[in-house]
Amino acid sequence: MSVLEQIRVHPIKSLDATSVESTEIVANGGLAWDRRYAIVEATDRTETASDAPYVNGKREPKIHRLAAEYDLDRATVTVRDRDGDEESTFHLERDRDGLAAWLSDRLGYSVAVVGDDEGGFPDDTDASGPTVISDGTLEAVASWYDGIDSAEMCRRLRSNLVVGGVPAFWEDRLYEEPERVVPFTIGEVSLEGVNPCQRCVVPTRDPDTGEETDGFRERFVERREATLPEWASEAWFDHYFRLMVNTRVPESAWGATLSVSDGVSVADSHSNR
Repeated sequence: MSVLEQIRVHPIKSLDATSVESTEIVANGGLAWDRRYAIVEATDRTETASDAPYVNGKREPKIHRLAAEYDLDRATVTVRDRDGDEESTFHLERDRDGLAAWLSDRLGYSVAVVGDDEGGFPDDTDASGPTVISDGTLEAVASWYDGIDSAEMCRRLRSNLVVGGVPAFWEDRLYEEPERVVPFTIGEVSLEGVNPCQRCVVPTRDPDTGEETDGFRERFVERREATLPEWASEAWFDHYFRLMVNTRVPESAWGATLSVSDGVSVADSHSNR
């Protein structure tokens, strides 16, 4: 039986994830707390500059060296250098300036922390629902590399929902050709699979140090092409550095709750229009 095995949210975009047992679907179809805050370059307009340049793993490898742990009930984050023991705790609303100063000191330039309670800062604004992957896929892809396990691969890929009880690359059933979506349900919540996620440089780096893993992308592309299942729509694969599925959540499901151990079922595809 296919079930939701893990729910992972990233309260601050580009920093560490935290696992939760249940979560609400918020406006725009994202998960509560996921990418609710973002680190941006400081400008004269940073009080409202949600469009300021992100400081993220794509552009700033130093981000990987910062560890973050969350107490979501108290809305706090505890941060430290991964190679150090000294910790600092900040409230994500009241102490954002303090958090920004701590981050600026580590990064070497001035940043701000901005928030958005309604939808957060998704990576894909057209398919802003939670990303989906199977535990079998994480294990299979980790096996392509020496010294990387499925937990580390999950951190590299920064997935939201991990589905268990299904074969590797099961999530490739959740998309078809462009302009079509694949409806599926988790518990009582309706979602739509849109496309296989195009990967950036982040998965190629050690999530703790930011150092490049030699040959990661080349090995990934080679093995992804060789193992692409027959149920995957090749229409999306202009290149094979794609894995995990981006989704959309119909507005009718905003406010619903996803929980670990919810069953997962897939329906027939339909037009995206």
